[in-house]
Amino acid sequence: MDVVSHFFGPLGGKPARVLTLVLVLQALLIYAGSRREAVPAMKPLGSFPAVFGQWHVISEGVIDSELQKVLRADEVLNRVYGRGNFSANLFVAYFKTQRAGQAPHSPKNCLPGSGWAPTAAGVIAITVPGESFPIEVNRYVVSKGPEKSIVFYWYQTRNRVIASEYWAKFYLVLDSIRYNRSDTALVRVVVPVVDNNEAAATSVGIDFVQCFFDRLRDYLPS
Repeated sequence: MDVVSHFFGPLGGKPARVLTLVLVLQALLIYAGSRREAVPAMKPLGSFPAVFGQWHVISEGVIDSELQKVLRADEVLNRVYGRGNFSANLFVAYFKTQRAGQAPHSPKNCLPGSGWAPTAAGVIAITVPGESFPIEVNRYVVSKGPEKSIVFYWYQTRNRVIASEYWAKFYLVLDSIRYNRSDTALVRVVVPVVDNNEAAATSVGIDFVQCFFDRLRDYLPS
């Protein structure tokens, strides 16, 4: 029996179940917020490998002070990696706690604000080393003028990869109760589309994720 069914099985009607879920989550969040939070130790993202597989760093991105004030992340990694004629941007924002108003900003909201318009959206499964089952991540196709890119992103918490913003909030409450933790990371990959070949860019992005995923897990608290 899953968590939702455990709490809401006897209720008959979707509106009642949703309302009850919201009230229970609010109560749990208030309870969790009353305890002193356990903040796990982690490796600095700045020491993340510059080379893995056939990928190597091309450039280091800069997060200016104004953007950092908005982002409010405790650790940020922003790099462009290259493999032959292909490139991919890796952006990781890690938050030690979400109790003081710090929380990841969803790329699906930030990208349009930067002038990138989404033309397609969905979720894809990627088989990665060290995981028994494929991870599910968001996949967006975005464009700005003649430019087009493939965007993958997900939320990575304690031994968990989450595509949905809603489930990320749900697990935030559960982890706050069970582990007294609310840390999380937003992981985003951007791959430029060349010659309008979205399939090729998607394949490059999948290979990139498969190459760095196991290494990134060593840098985020488990």
